[in-house]
Amino acid sequence: MAKPKHAKAAAAPPRPAAPTAVSWPPFKPQLPVTDLTLETITPEKVAVFRSFFPKSLCRDYVSFLSGLPLTTTPGKPKRGMALRVNDRFQVDDPAFAHQLWSETGLKEAILDSNLTSLWGGQVVGLNSNIRIYRYCKGHFFDAHYDDSNNVTVQIPEPPPPPAADGDQTQQSEVQVQAKTTWTLLLYLTSSADGCVGGDTVFYPHDRRSAKEAIVVSPETGMLLLHRHGDDCLLHEGREVTAGEKWILRTDLCVKR
Repeated sequence: MAKPKHAKAAAAPPRPAAPTAVSWPPFKPQLPVTDLTLETITPEKVAVFRSFFPKSLCRDYVSFLSGLPLTTTPGKPKRGMALRVNDRFQVDDPAFAHQLWSETGLKEAILDSNLTSLWGGQVVGLNSNIRIYRYCKGHFFDAHYDDSNNVTVQIPEPPPPPAADGDQTQQSEVQVQAKTTWTLLLYLTSSADGCVGGDTVFYPHDRRSAKEAIVVSPETGMLLLHRHGDDCLLHEGREVTAGEKWILRTDLCVKR
């Protein structure tokens, strides 16, 4: 049965032709700081990992991200696209995507044998399209669905042994053709940091009904995962009424 006609996520600005160098803050303290346990919000649709980033690391990232050249999303979306007002930064960074996947405990948590059937295929990593969102007072994201996209995931191969002459050999990469299946939203601020509003709200029956709303409030350091593509729930980002909501966005990728 086809979904009702609701808007899709507003079209993103053009991606850079080549990766742009961003010196992301290091993951300190070493991650994960606690065992990552997937908490189900809506079965097979919405889930969270709490304390994915410690609060101190979230503060470091907000401070760093504030210095990036963010651009404000156009106020008038194209036909069929959801209205959103926020500031954003977008970069193609396979190395950082791999770091988020392999150095945070996320890879081990996602590949848990009890969860493998949840993700829509063989998970190979995260989307290198890294998006940063800042929602200030008055910013919001109207109800929409997230699309699935075909992407290429770059996976570093294990480092080769040192050359006989002592020279360091170059590490190679494998490029895997993949598609995105789940949206990942890492909340870097919350009410504890002065952000008021900005809840992410899901509607399980493809209609905006207050009685049916599933509300996920921002929580500093929490990673929200929700299924997208054909199985995406209608959802929105409620208006921020004070402070700032900062989010780091990527996607879970499975082999095509």
